[in-house]
Amino acid sequence: MTELNNLTVAEARDKLRAGEISAVELTEACLKAVEAAGALNAVVHHTPELALEQAKAADVCLQAGEAPDMCGIPLGIKDLFCTKGVPSQAASAILDGFKPEYESTVTQQLFDAGAVMVGKLNMDEFAMGSSNETSTYGNVVNPWRAEGDTTDLTPGGSSGGSASAVAADLCLAATGTDTGGSIRQPAAFVGITGLKPTYGRCSRWGIVAFASSLDQAGPMTKSVRDAAIMLKAMAGHDPKDSTSADLAVPDFEAAITGDIKGQTIGIPKEYRMDGMPDEIEALWAEGREMLADAGAKIVDISLPHTKYALPAYYVVAPAEASSNLARYDGVRYGHRAKLGQGDGITEMYEKTRAEGFGAEVKRRVMIGTYVLSAGFYDAYYNRARRVRTLIKKDFEDAFASGIDAILTPATPSAAFPLGQEFDDPVQMYLNDVFTVTVNLAGLPGIAVPAGLDKSGLPLGLQLIGKPWEEGALLNIASTLEDRAGFVAKPAKWW
Repeated sequence: MTELNNLTVAEARDKLRAGEISAVELTEACLKAVEAAGALNAVVHHTPELALEQAKAADVCLQAGEAPDMCGIPLGIKDLFCTKGVPSQAASAILDGFKPEYESTVTQQLFDAGAVMVGKLNMDEFAMGSSNETSTYGNVVNPWRAEGDTTDLTPGGSSGGSASAVAADLCLAATGTDTGGSIRQPAAFVGITGLKPTYGRCSRWGIVAFASSLDQAGPMTKSVRDAAIMLKAMAGHDPKDSTSADLAVPDFEAAITGDIKGQTIGIPKEYRMDGMPDEIEALWAEGREMLADAGAKIVDISLPHTKYALPAYYVVAPAEASSNLARYDGVRYGHRAKLGQGDGITEMYEKTRAEGFGAEVKRRVMIGTYVLSAGFYDAYYNRARRVRTLIKKDFEDAFASGIDAILTPATPSAAFPLGQEFDDPVQMYLNDVFTVTVNLAGLPGIAVPAGLDKSGLPLGLQLIGKPWEEGALLNIASTLEDRAGFVAKPAKWW
């Protein structure tokens, strides 16, 4: 019999509704898996009592016969989401001891739908990182290993804990956030599905902010269908979030028909980067063939401002981060440095931030403060905003020409060893080369596992869709998933 924690959301939903298993049994299986997986360092705040309490309530709802799709489904929650009475640190020492008195909108909606929280998940500090090596809790480890090698690999970032937990079957799905690829890149590194919805589809209220015009919550799941099920529970208008879209939430799962005949898929020539590994190029070609075999029309397109996306992103995102992180000063909550005799408020700010923020956060805050300063605001920040507008227009022009979705690689490589790129920030930032354009344009994007490299590590493909058309995007992604037939799982070593 399949271990219960290995089930997908869709499989578990059907078994729960049929009475074949209970939410408590399912939750206990996940809690057992969590306890056995300490070597991955994916779960940083364990909530077994809360999980079993939620599972018992879910069983009552299931027995009444009116259970929502997510009822009784054990989830991991990224540490960026505020959860009432549970530590919510955004993996930063500066928020040590912070337990919110409120629930983020996304987690509240999931809990209202009957979902169960097995714990809070590790991440890069304030979501700043591509390898999950900037966390105050320590590195997350990818459950995958290269064939014949015991080197610890990165699970990607910033949602590395979410990626590792789902891939290792510690939970059936997890929440992630995506500012420049932080759902899609880790999903590709661990062989799962990661969906970044249209900006504004999910409320940002109660999610610790990194870059407010880029951040978006989304599901990280074992299949495309699971992503559709979970997104429906997460999405919706929230009057507490001024950037939340007042749009009806469609039935995303119903949009998955498997029929993409007549759809036009664009292949952007600008994504063929110099030095791209042959395996990534080959996988991309296979993806094109799979979609063509399913009846889609494949056409070459141009997104001419793509080459400016990464530098524009690394001006806009740090600028917004420097503003958002100014609230962490040791006055109201979180860590406060010990002060010496004669120290005033300025010294308190300086010492608290010096002790509380990690090196990558300090780097980005300093970059952001620099590009927003009086002498450089127009030269850097305003110019980056203009470039962002041009990138958005590239996509609008492509979709206006009849393109239904765009296929690209998800990452420039498979998962790399922890520590390999950590000391070279530019090399680390290049991990986002295929994903940042989607955030700058506010579009939905999804990473789908599509193959293994020569070392037996997962590789993913990315599909980019039209704004607010996640259903159509999920349908194409499901077709790609079916054709790719990716069923590989990491060999358990932890």
